[in-house]
Amino acid sequence: MNPAIPDRRAVLAVALTIVAFGGVDIGYAWAAETTRAAVAPVDEANPLVGTAPLDQPRLIGNAPPPGEPLYSGMTSPGASLPLSATEAAPVNINADLSFATGVPVSYGYGRPAMVGFTSGGSTYGARGEPMIMPVVGDWTVPPDYATSYYDKASEKASPGYYAVDLATFHTRVELTATQWTSLMRFTFPASHRSNVVVNLRRAGGKVTVVGDRTLRGVAPATRGDHDGNGRFFTAEFSRPFTRFGTFHATVNDKGEGLGREDVQAGRCTVSGSYAGAYVTFDTRAGEQVLVRVAHGHTADEADQRLHAAEGDFDRAHAQARTVWAQLFDRVAVDGGTPKQRMLFYSTLYHSFASPRLIARKGERYTDANGQVHVAGYDRYGPVPFWDTGRNQIALLMLLEPPVVQDIMRSELDRAHERGYMNTSFHGDHAVLLYDGAMRSGITFDYASAYEALRKNAMDPKGPRGYLAEYMKNGWISDIVPPGNPSPPYAGGKAGVATTLEYAWDDHALADVAQRLGRKDDAAMFLRRAANWRNVFDPSTGFMRGKTADGKWISPFDPAEPYYNFMMKEASGWSTLWLVPHDVQGLMNVLGGRDAFNAKLDAFFSTPYQPKGICRDCTGVIGQYVQGNQPDQQAAYLYAWSGQPWKTQALTRRILAELYGSDATGYGYPGMDDQGSTSSWYVLSAMGFYPVDPASADYIIGSPVFDRVRLRLGNGKLFEIVARNNSDRNIYIQSASLNGKPWTKPWFSHVDIANGATLVLTMGPTPNKTWGADAVDAPPSMSAPKP
Repeated sequence: MNPAIPDRRAVLAVALTIVAFGGVDIGYAWAAETTRAAVAPVDEANPLVGTAPLDQPRLIGNAPPPGEPLYSGMTSPGASLPLSATEAAPVNINADLSFATGVPVSYGYGRPAMVGFTSGGSTYGARGEPMIMPVVGDWTVPPDYATSYYDKASEKASPGYYAVDLATFHTRVELTATQWTSLMRFTFPASHRSNVVVNLRRAGGKVTVVGDRTLRGVAPATRGDHDGNGRFFTAEFSRPFTRFGTFHATVNDKGEGLGREDVQAGRCTVSGSYAGAYVTFDTRAGEQVLVRVAHGHTADEADQRLHAAEGDFDRAHAQARTVWAQLFDRVAVDGGTPKQRMLFYSTLYHSFASPRLIARKGERYTDANGQVHVAGYDRYGPVPFWDTGRNQIALLMLLEPPVVQDIMRSELDRAHERGYMNTSFHGDHAVLLYDGAMRSGITFDYASAYEALRKNAMDPKGPRGYLAEYMKNGWISDIVPPGNPSPPYAGGKAGVATTLEYAWDDHALADVAQRLGRKDDAAMFLRRAANWRNVFDPSTGFMRGKTADGKWISPFDPAEPYYNFMMKEASGWSTLWLVPHDVQGLMNVLGGRDAFNAKLDAFFSTPYQPKGICRDCTGVIGQYVQGNQPDQQAAYLYAWSGQPWKTQALTRRILAELYGSDATGYGYPGMDDQGSTSSWYVLSAMGFYPVDPASADYIIGSPVFDRVRLRLGNGKLFEIVARNNSDRNIYIQSASLNGKPWTKPWFSHVDIANGATLVLTMGPTPNKTWGADAVDAPPSMSAPKP
C-alpha cells in the first residue's frame, strides 16, 4: 500500500469522529462496496484542474490582448472542505501589485514563482489574508514579497491537501484545512534564519506578537465582509520562535514602489498598510514547523476556532480527505478513460466551491447589518446566481437537498436583513433556485420566499437595475456611446441581456405564484415572461439592442462580443439562445424547426472572428463559447427541435475538446465562476443538463461513462447505464426508463425522485428518429405554431 494514501477503512473510521458535510453519511460508502475500483474517487480528483488555460488556437478565439494572460478556469488548488469558508491556498500571482484577469486570482499553473500562502476563504484567493511565506535567509517587506521558484514535479494537490517544494528556499510546504482552520507545515533545511513572514494586505490593519508562539491580527472594518469568516485572525506556531519583529509599508502611490518601510526587531505590535510580523527559527535539516491559522469576527472567536480544531496535520488531512471521500462516493462511475474520470471528480470537487458556509448551527455569525447572532441552522454566504444558478445549484439539489434548504433559508434571512433578495449581475436568478427546489419537492416556506422575490420584481428601488423601464416598456434600452462603440466597450446597461434574463426570472416567478394560488400575480408575471420578444429583431434574426426611442441600434454585428453594451459578456450570436424558459417560442419566431436547426447549425459552425476581445470568451466551437455562461445551454436546444442526436455529438465534443485538452491536462475554458463551468462538466459527463433549472427538467445528452450511480439526497439511487458506450458510440439508439421504452430526449425530477434506472443503448451513427417527435419535446412556455 502507498503510505501516502491512508487505508480506506481507517479513513472511514476517522469520519465517525467528525461532523460530516451536510447530508453526507458514513453509509454512503456503498460506492466502494459495490464498485471496488482500483482507485477511490477521492484519489482521482486533482484540484490543479482548472488552473491552466487551453492552448490550441482554434479553441481559444482571439483572446487575450497583448500583455495580458489567457483566461483559465481561475480555480484554486488549495486545501479546503466542501463549501467551506476556509482555504489554505498557494499564491503565485502578486495581486497586491496588479492583476490582469478582471478578478484578483491567486494562482495560475504556468507561473514559476510562489509569492506565499493564504488562509482566508474569499472567492478568489488573492483577496485572502494573512499572507504567509516561509523564507530562508533574506526577506523583503510586502508588496515586494520574497518569492521562490518551485519544483512543478513536486507539486501535489488532492481534496483537502496541497504540497510543493520551494526550490529557492529548499523548503517543503504542505497545506490542509479543517472547517475553520488552515494548517501549514513547513519542512526547513538547516539554517539559523528559517523565517516565516506573515502580513495583511494593502488595506493593512494591526498585527501583534503574543508570547513566543502566537500572532494575532485584525483587518479594517471597512471591507464589507460581514458574510466572510471574519476580519480577525490568530496564527499559532508548533514551537517557539527564537527571534521576531514587526513591519509595515506605506504605499501612497503605485509609482513609489515600496514606499516607506518600517521594520523593527523585537517590536510586538504594528499598524498600517501591509502590517505584519516575521518570526525566525533555528532549524536542523528536515525539521518541521506547523502554523495553524483561524479567523473570526472577534479575536476571541478566532482563538476559540483555533483551539477547537484538530491540531495534528496528518489527522486533519485524513479527516479532510474523508469528508471529500464521503461526498464523492455519492457519485460512482464505471468506464470512461482515466483522464475522463480524473476530470469528472476534479470538476465535482470544484463544483463545491460555493456558496461558502459561514456558521454551523449553534455558532455565531455576523449578519448583513453587522449584527452578531447564533445560527439556528447552517448559514451560508451569498449565492453567485448569475454564475451558478444555471447549473451548480441544480447539482446541489440532486446531491444535497438539506444543504439547499439551508442555502434558501440563508438567502431569505439575508433578504429580510437587507430589504431585498440577493441577486447578481443583470439577472435576478434567486427565483430559479426557489422555483427549481419547489418543483423538486424540497420543503420550504415558499410563501415567505415569494414575498421577497416579488418585491425584487416589483420595486424599482430594488436590485433589479432599470426595472422601471422594463415594467413600462417591456424592454431595457441601451445608450450608444459617443464615437465608435466597437469592443472592448464596458459601459452600457446590457439592455438585451437584462431584458432576457428578467423575462426568464418572471417565468419562474409566475410558476411560484401559480403554485401558491396567487393567480393574478401568476398571470402578470407570465405576460412579462414574454418580454424577450421585444428585443428580438426579425429583420436580422437576432436579439438586438434598442435606444430609448425604440429604434434598433445600428450598426449591429451579431459576431461582436460586448461586456455591457446590449449584451452581457457575450455576442449577439451567444445571446440569441438566452430564452431557456421559452425555447419553443424562440423556435417559432425563427421560423419553425427547420429554420431553428439551421440557425443552431450556423451558430456552431460560423468561425469566431470578432474585432473586439471578450476575455472570458474562450473555449469556442464556431460562435459557441463554453467559457462564459450566456450560451452554455445551447448545445442542448436540439432536444426541442427534433435533432437530439446533434446534442449528443456536441456535448461529447465539448467535454473532450474544451476541458483538459491542453498540454498540462488541466485546461479550462474561460472562468469557472465559483463552480459553474465545473458543474457543466459534471452534469454533462453523466449525460444530462438542466437548460432551465427552474423547471426541474433535464435534457439528455451523451454520457461518457458506461454506468453512473448517483445517490440522491433522499437516499434513492438514480442509475444511468450506457450500453455499448465508447468514444465512437456516442449516439443514442434507444432508451428505457425503469424498464419501459423512453422516447423523450429529457426527463423530469419527478421521474427519478424515488430512484430510477435510465438505460441508453449507444451506437456509432445517429438514430435520427429517437426523440425527434414534436410530442416528445421538452416543455416550453409557448406552444408550437400550428
